[in-house]
Amino acid sequence: MTNPIKLLIESRASTGRFDPARGLSEHEVSELVRLATRAPSAFNVQNWKFVAVRSLEAKARLKAAAFNQPQVEDAAVTFIVCGTLGAHLDMPRVLQPSVDAGIVPQAVADGWVAMAAASHRDNPQLQRDEAFRSASLAAMTLMLAAEGMGFSTGAMSGFDTDAVTAAFGLDASEVPVMLVTAGYGLANNWPQKPRRPLHEVMTFA
Repeated sequence: MTNPIKLLIESRASTGRFDPARGLSEHEVSELVRLATRAPSAFNVQNWKFVAVRSLEAKARLKAAAFNQPQVEDAAVTFIVCGTLGAHLDMPRVLQPSVDAGIVPQAVADGWVAMAAASHRDNPQLQRDEAFRSASLAAMTLMLAAEGMGFSTGAMSGFDTDAVTAAFGLDASEVPVMLVTAGYGLANNWPQKPRRPLHEVMTFA
C-alpha cells in the first residue's frame, strides 16, 4: 500500500524559483496555517504566530528585510513563522478548550500551568528555546501541508530579524524564526538533493 506521507517526504524539494503569475486564494493560505497549527507543542501551548505576506507592498517590505532574495516577491505567499515568548502566561485560556472537550482533566491542566510557570517564569532562554522548537515544528507541518495541496515551498533563514520585526510591527514576544515561501514552483528548480547516509547521522542506544 502506498504511503502518501512517505512519498511527500521523499519527493519534497526546497523551491527557490516560483511562478509570480500564479497566486493562492485567501482560503488556501488560511488552510495552510490551519494545518500548520496541528503541529505539537510543549503542554499544547501553541506558542507560534504566522504572518502571511501576500500583497505587493508587503512583499517589497519583506524582500528588503530578506537581503533582496527574489523568491519572497515571486512566491504566492511567504509566511513569517514566529515563536512567541511568555506563552506560559496564557496557558489557562489556551488549555481550556481541551478541558471543555474532556480530553485533558482540569487537574492535569492546572498541573501543566503550574509546571510551566515554575520552569519558564524566570528563564528567558527556555522560553526562547521552546518558541523556536514550536515554530520549527509548525513550519515543517506547513510545508508538508502545502506539498499535499499541490504547492511548492522553501524554508528561508536568510533575513534580518530586527528588520522583519520592525517592518511588520511584531512585538517583543514575537520572534521571527523562519520564512516559508509557498506557491507554484517553476520547472527549473533543483530536485531534492542527496542526504547523508544514515551511518553518519544515526546511532542506536
